[in-house]
Parts: sequence; structure tokens; C-alpha cells
Amino acid sequence: MAKTKRYARTGVEDRWFPTVEVVDPLTGKTTKEKVKSPERHGKGKRWRARYVDPMGNERSKLFATKAAAQNFLDGDVTTKVVTGTWVDPNRSGIQFAAVAEKWFATKQLRKPKTVAGYRSLLDTLVLPRWGHVPLIDIEYEDIQAWVTGLSVSGGVRFEGKGLSASRVIQAFQVLDQVLRFAIKSKRLAVNPAAEIEKPSKSAAEKQFLTHRQVLELAMASGRFRTLVFFLSYTGLRFGEACALRVSGLDLERRRIAVSRSATAVTGLGIVETDTKNHATRAVPFPDFLSKPLADAVEGKLPTDYVFPSKDGEVLPLGEFRWVLDAASSAVKMSGVVPHSLRHTAASLAISAGANIKVVQRMLGHKTATLTLDLYGHLFDEDLDPVAAALDVKARAVADELRTFEAS
Repeated sequence: MAKTKRYARTGVEDRWFPTVEVVDPLTGKTTKEKVKSPERHGKGKRWRARYVDPMGNERSKLFATKAAAQNFLDGDVTTKVVTGTWVDPNRSGIQFAAVAEKWFATKQLRKPKTVAGYRSLLDTLVLPRWGHVPLIDIEYEDIQAWVTGLSVSGGVRFEGKGLSASRVIQAFQVLDQVLRFAIKSKRLAVNPAAEIEKPSKSAAEKQFLTHRQVLELAMASGRFRTLVFFLSYTGLRFGEACALRVSGLDLERRRIAVSRSATAVTGLGIVETDTKNHATRAVPFPDFLSKPLADAVEGKLPTDYVFPSKDGEVLPLGEFRWVLDAASSAVKMSGVVPHSLRHTAASLAISAGANIKVVQRMLGHKTATLTLDLYGHLFDEDLDPVAAALDVKARAVADELRTFEAS
């Protein structure tokens, strides 16, 4: 049976002295008078604010003063109903943990590593602090104190040791996403995490190797010699190189079809997924790599890995790092990690004259802006040649103009 529509109405009632209708027995006229309530007088809060929500349900809230009750109706209720930001108080009373699990369930289509990261952040940092708290009780100042505390002491499970700025920001982002989910689910009207001040991430120092350093490092890397050259001159992510199969290598055109990536996921081992930006890209490699790559895939099936582990499966990061660390120590290069070779590829490409769009496509960045943010400073060396080229063009035009005027 359909619910009868009720028109919105508001009002403040005196619970201790309710207004009742009194009929004059002589005239029969009805008047309204305030009378003392024998059941409610002096018990509980005196004033009740009544209103009908957008769904047609009558609701009320008690207050100690009439002014407070009226302010509640004028501000919290009327404004929110008009602007469409009103939410059911019963729905916002649910604990954060319940909403967080609903939010997490919607992320199962993300990459396994991303899902595992969300789970780790929830279990170690977010839920220990907020899990038992009702949504309606989560306030801006408490979130700000939590974020600051993570940087200083590390939170509930890391007491005494502050977390990195990156980890703090990741934890906050999970909290923020759950609260945004709650708003979309009509459990919250506004996000208490808005405008929270977060720690700043210091720019990580990137290591760029020269051509000579790449050669020295590769020669010291034993069976991973070709892989070191490959990463340093193509810019593939380590996971992309590990997932590369023979079928993705075109030795004639000197092209690599990059479509997959292999990543270690806690509890699942090494998992293959599509690339970071979910797109296939074609990456060139220099001619000197043709022979080493041909040797690497000789006798292999199209489905075999180009750079396998010792047992022929996906190469684990640890197996490569062990050799790379030993090689970098042998040639006295400290701090070299697999990602250093990706930075090196970008640097060498830029120094060879590649423009920003070429470098973006080579590295598989989503936008050229991201590439510029990471490597824009490497283009500074192009300033003098550009100025010199402009000078030559300007002088040539001036000479042509003088010749024309003289004739």
C-alpha cells in the first residue's frame, strides 16, 4: 500500500507545558491554553523540535532551550532539506568499519596489488582508529589530529615511530575515499576530511647513469647483463620487463609491445595484470640490443618469458636485486635500484634530443605533464641551443630584409 504523502512542517513544542484545546462549557468556543504536563514536567529536556524529512517521515529532537531547538530547525534541518544535503540520522549512526567494508568490496575489480594495499592500510592504520566510531561522530579536528599523529608517532600500531609522508597520505586517502562513499550512499551530508592539512612528500632524488656507467654496470651483472641494458635503454618498468614474452618482441622492427606487468602481491605471490595505465604501447630499442635479445629468445616459444627466473617463471624482484646490488658495489655505484635504470632511460633519451611527447609514450606515462614533473629539469640543457638557433633565424631574416631594402 502506498504511503500517504505528508507535507513538510516544522515546529517547536514545549513538552513541560503543552498547548491544549479547551472548550468553554457556556459558549462552546474552543481556545488554546498552555497546561502543565503531569507526566513530563521537569523530566528530560523541555523543548522538542519537530519536522518531516524529505521521505515523509516525522522526526524530532529534544533541546534544553527553545532557542536551541529553533536554531536546529532553521539551520540544520531547513537548510539541508532545501539544499538536498539532509541525511537520515539513523543511517549516519552506523560505525565507520561497516561502511569501510562496503567501500572495500567495490574495489575488487582494481589490480590485485592496489586491492592488497587498500586492505593493508585499512587493517593497520585506518580501522584501528576509526573502525568503532559512528560516521556522525567523525569530526574535522579529530581527523587532523590523527593525520598529524601518524607523522609523529605512527598511530595505534606503530607507536613511537612516525610514518613517512607518503604512507600518511595513503592512509588519509583511504579514510577520505570511505567518507566520500558514505556521502554518495546518503549516510553523510558533508565530508569531515575536507581541507585536511597533510604532510609534504620530499622529492625523491633520482639517479641518472651515463652511457659509460650503464656499460660498466651491465658488464658486471652476469646473466642479467642484457636486462640491465634493456631497462636502461627502453625505460620499461621492471614489472613490464618481467612480464614480457617472446611474442611481444619484434626483432625486425626493433619494437616491444608492452601490454602486461608482473607484480608481487602480499598473500598472492607474483601476479600478472595489464599495464599501469591499462594500455598497450610500442617501445623502440636501439640496434645494439638486437643481437643480445635474439640470443635471449633463441629456442624459446612465443609464450616464454624473455627474462625468466632461474626456474623459467616470472623473474622476482629479489632475484634481480641481489645481482644488481653486487654489480653496483663492484663498479662503485651506490644507491642503484631497478627504477634507477628507468630514470636513466628517460635521461639518455632526452639528451639524445627526444621531445617530451616521445619520452611520455616511451615510458607509458598517462600525460606529458607527469613526464615534465619528473624529468622537466633535464630539458634545461636545451635552453642555450634553442636560443642559439633562434638567434640564427632572426639574423637570417634581418639579412634578407636588408638585402631587399638595398635593392
